[in-house]
Amino acid sequence: MTTSFTIAASDPSSSARAGIIRTLHGPIETPAFAPVASSGTVKALVHVQLESLGAQLILCNSYHLFLRPGLEAIQSLGGLHEFVSWPKPILTDSGGFQIYSMSPLTKVNRDGVAFASHIDGTKFFLTPEDSVDIQIKLGSDILMALDHFVPFPSPDEKIKEAAATTSRWASRAREHFRRQDSPSLLWGITQGGVNWDWRKQSTEELIALEFDGYAVGGLGIGEAKSQLYEILEKSNELLPKAKPRYLMGMGYISDILEAVERGADLFDCVLPTRNARNGMLFTSRGPIVIKNRKYSRDKRPVDEACACYTCRNFSRAYLRHLYERQEISSAVLNTIHNLHFYLDIFRKIRQSIQSKSFKQLKLSLLNQLKDGIK
Repeated sequence: MTTSFTIAASDPSSSARAGIIRTLHGPIETPAFAPVASSGTVKALVHVQLESLGAQLILCNSYHLFLRPGLEAIQSLGGLHEFVSWPKPILTDSGGFQIYSMSPLTKVNRDGVAFASHIDGTKFFLTPEDSVDIQIKLGSDILMALDHFVPFPSPDEKIKEAAATTSRWASRAREHFRRQDSPSLLWGITQGGVNWDWRKQSTEELIALEFDGYAVGGLGIGEAKSQLYEILEKSNELLPKAKPRYLMGMGYISDILEAVERGADLFDCVLPTRNARNGMLFTSRGPIVIKNRKYSRDKRPVDEACACYTCRNFSRAYLRHLYERQEISSAVLNTIHNLHFYLDIFRKIRQSIQSKSFKQLKLSLLNQLKDGIK
């Protein structure tokens, strides 16, 4: 499939842009947020709820799906879209985050990564080519090249080595993908931590490989916000304007607004769904922790400015009651609200870029969030 990304509108006072990524399973209007569906489902929701909230795509975890139920099972059932019954685009990760998050169970070398299953200890060796093959067999719309990054802070030599490994793997993944007959899109991931020299080199090396899109990875893991924004801004200035840009794993609204202003197009994070299950609900005036006693007789909705199903029908007092009683419906209603909140902000972001008013929206949202709960 020919790469297709169209920029529909640009903000005159920043690098923010609204566009469309075209995939085999439909378009993605950007800036967009991908709810995390690691095992093929967004926790606490069924797909009809997710679609009603306006989700355009989901992010599935190729590592977890590879282990359970396994590629053979998913292929025999018609591929990932058919297996999970999700008709819209699916983005799958490469396994790079698992190399980082499960480091005691993994060992990286030039050729790939050896790892032991966190389920039963079965040993595997994953190469960049394997990662591409796994994602193609799943039937993903957007595949990510295998990457490697290290924790923050790490010794300079370790960061440099991880960036070099990522570039080497990216070249192999791109070459292997070109030999496949796949309608999917393959995106590369830049690394280098917050060292601009290494990040710049990584970015330039990936640009030369002509990926269908580019992700900025290895950020949001403890570095200062000023460092994050500087690296993101410089990266987006260097990345091709005609290709989509994906800031991986970034979930705080303030960070998302700063990233959109610097030209980022796609985001994912577990923050809205995980926090929902843990009783933290996001509102236009800041987050609330619904288990707090002060909400036990509060008749107000979670957010009086919100039009989601949860806010239209239930009080804070009732939601607190459900959470305290550990009812399954607590996770469902809280997740509906948090994802609606996020996806609605992204709708507003897209509209503001189209109407040349992104800066005003950004300031308005940040000021509201600073006000706190009333």
